[in-house]
Amino acid sequence: MAKVISLVNQKGGVGKTTTSINLAAALGKEGKKTLLIDLDPQGNASIGLGFNNGDYKNDVYDLITGACTATEAIIKTKYKNLSIIPSTLNLAGIDVEFVKKMLENPEFRQNEQLKTALVDIQDKYDYIIIDCQPSLGLSTMNALVASNSVIIPVQCEFFALEGISQLLNTIIMVQSNMNPDLRIEGVLLTMLDGRTNIGLEVIEEVRKYFKNKVFNTIIPRLVRLVEAPSHGKPISDYDPTSRATLAYQNLAKEVISRNE
Repeated sequence: MAKVISLVNQKGGVGKTTTSINLAAALGKEGKKTLLIDLDPQGNASIGLGFNNGDYKNDVYDLITGACTATEAIIKTKYKNLSIIPSTLNLAGIDVEFVKKMLENPEFRQNEQLKTALVDIQDKYDYIIIDCQPSLGLSTMNALVASNSVIIPVQCEFFALEGISQLLNTIIMVQSNMNPDLRIEGVLLTMLDGRTNIGLEVIEEVRKYFKNKVFNTIIPRLVRLVEAPSHGKPISDYDPTSRATLAYQNLAKEVISRNE
């Protein structure tokens, strides 16, 4: 049975998509069959693995609206043990689509559609990684209900913890009402510039707040890491000797050790 992990933070620019791509690729390199689900209408995780809208017939919107099965939406990538369910701008219309369905059927469970759609494929993967959009809207709620745990990326910059309390309240609400087994997998520190004092101060503050929930791995701020998605590659293939490649491989090993 796959372990389903969502990367969630309603703040943009904290490294959710970068981490989703590179953690999924690193898990694949560790021999784990991995599925990446792009749950952001911008489709950046899909683009970051070299896909564009013309490359696929079905996307995650088709999946959660019931227009296709998970098997029909999955695309194998050229990277080891890694597949993806891509996203397009269609996903931006999911709120309207689900309101219509609720009006037609009051028993329609709008927050459980992704979970239901993944049931048939969970035995085929070791890990399912979900890249959420920077909001706590309907698609993110679907991710939280479908997940076993969440990874919260926090950038090593001023205002790093801004909005975290709202996210934690949302997680508690999901635990109380829809997914009692949901837990925090860990907090991941990203975008560390070791030359600045603020980065080190944020590390101390986050570790004081979250204690042993913080991953030992810290993702550095590197130009090569920013460049990799524009080439449609995870950092491990774009620059195998990069410090970011080593960091994400270490993160994958931490995730595996926490679960196995």
